Amino acid sequence: MTDELSRNEYIKEASNYLRGTLAEGLREEITGAIVEDDQQLVKFHGMYLQDDRDLRSERTRKKMEKAFSFMIRVRIPGGVLSAAQWLALDHVARTYGNTTMRLTTRQTVQLHGIIKSNLKATLKEIDSVLLGSIAACGDVNRNVMCGANPDESAAHAEALELARKISDHLTPQTPAYREIWLDGERIAGGEDTVVEPIYGKTYLPRKFKIVVAVPPSNDVDIFAHDLGYIAIRDEAGVILGWNVTVGGGMGMTHGEPETYPRTADVMGFCAPKDAVAIAEAVVTVQRDWGNRANRKHARLKYTIEDRGLDAFRTEVMRRAGVLLQPAKPFVFTATGDRYGWSQGTEGRGHLTLFVENGRIHDVAGAAQMAALRQIAQLHDGEFRVTPNQNLIVANIPTDKQTEIHWIAKEAGLLAPWSGLRRNAMACVALPTCGLALAESERYLPDLITALDARLAAHGLSADDIVIRMTGCPNGCARPYLAEICLVGKGPGRYNLYLGAAFDGSRLSKLYAEDVEDAGIVATLDPIFAAYLAERQKGEHFGDFTIRAGFVAATTNGADFHKNTGAKRSA
Repeated sequence: MTDELSRNEYIKEASNYLRGTLAEGLREEITGAIVEDDQQLVKFHGMYLQDDRDLRSERTRKKMEKAFSFMIRVRIPGGVLSAAQWLALDHVARTYGNTTMRLTTRQTVQLHGIIKSNLKATLKEIDSVLLGSIAACGDVNRNVMCGANPDESAAHAEALELARKISDHLTPQTPAYREIWLDGERIAGGEDTVVEPIYGKTYLPRKFKIVVAVPPSNDVDIFAHDLGYIAIRDEAGVILGWNVTVGGGMGMTHGEPETYPRTADVMGFCAPKDAVAIAEAVVTVQRDWGNRANRKHARLKYTIEDRGLDAFRTEVMRRAGVLLQPAKPFVFTATGDRYGWSQGTEGRGHLTLFVENGRIHDVAGAAQMAALRQIAQLHDGEFRVTPNQNLIVANIPTDKQTEIHWIAKEAGLLAPWSGLRRNAMACVALPTCGLALAESERYLPDLITALDARLAAHGLSADDIVIRMTGCPNGCARPYLAEICLVGKGPGRYNLYLGAAFDGSRLSKLYAEDVEDAGIVATLDPIFAAYLAERQKGEHFGDFTIRAGFVAATTNGADFHKNTGAKRSA
């Protein structure tokens, strides 16, 4: 490893606590972009500069600047929004954005297509309903997730409370966000008056992700994240404490076997009163031990691989002043959302809606933006974004349940019959993601239609099989924890992985490389046939592909690229 720091480290150090020249760049009217260094800093403020790649060739031919715009990611711990906050985001999307909203796999909302001159107006409107985008991106702790089922138990309420406490505790302290976007008063003396007690001047080596789970549901995919908390309850359902997981992460790079996805390790058990202190300690150890020379090797998963779990645990306990106990038993049974109605207390119900790939828009026959706006105007409860790109309308009184159900049904927001589609996720990919090598969000629905036809032929239409697709190997839709995983390799080409566990505890394994559209269906069809003929009672698809010999099981991240060849051909 070289001792030379990555370029991003110098940008952060020179940024005056994330200010850079962002304020000056906003006033530059000759371009819709901002300078290169500020493109890195603006991520800490919850934004990415993007351009429409569908228009690049035409605009280049006409000697025009790229079609630049910004994506804003809102910080929403636990994914919980009031009806008023939902309406505000809807208004922003229609007024300043591209008239759509995108629910993400981190329980938050992305707003796309916002041009530079509208950034401040957008963020002021978001701020007016007590929301913001600070630290939704960048080398900091990002949106903290928790189990989405509202009021299912006191434990779920406690999980949400913990997610909010950790989020508040780890939010950057710099006043730059309010100064630049909300016209806040700049503190006299600038840099010398700013203290980041947790992050320091250069923040973290890379992004950091935290989740809170309540078994038996692993809807947050806890093993995919840097830090996780698993609720351990007594027979009465009271939380006794939390199993702490560390070192998960999904990203890798094609052709670089030293990069790989990794499932988290269970580090130990802590009491409820110590959970926030453990979070700070884990973050500061990663701040000090993480690789700042090679960003591809800078996530916590590599720190733990390099230093070892025992050494990492010892340092966390020393910094937190907490003695972790041995982990307690727990069981996860599923990773997806529970669609439809569930009943809460005091006659209030919760309706989990299906939003394909998280994209909310108005199209012919499915005016989903308008429908959810209508529901928000009727509803005095909450909207909860799930970790699987769906939406729960929570705490609906009995007298409004029929009307809200009908509005959702008319807009196509109820769960589909297809078990594959119910358990599908895709990243945004083209046209706005600069890293995308292939389509994802725009392509997966059509692929599922083709795969559903083959599943129907085998009588498997209702089976819950988890499928996820990303346009590149960075893993934004947590693809390597899907029973069927498709990762973009190039235009129209994907690597196909199989064998992940239905409970989210085991990674998938490469089965076929550079597969094109028709080849995906042709490759999977005989495996579906074998699944029907040979599966054991209650056996999930991912488990079957391993037992039947199509792929080997992956036991940890370092083994992800080993024994990749299929033992059995379809």
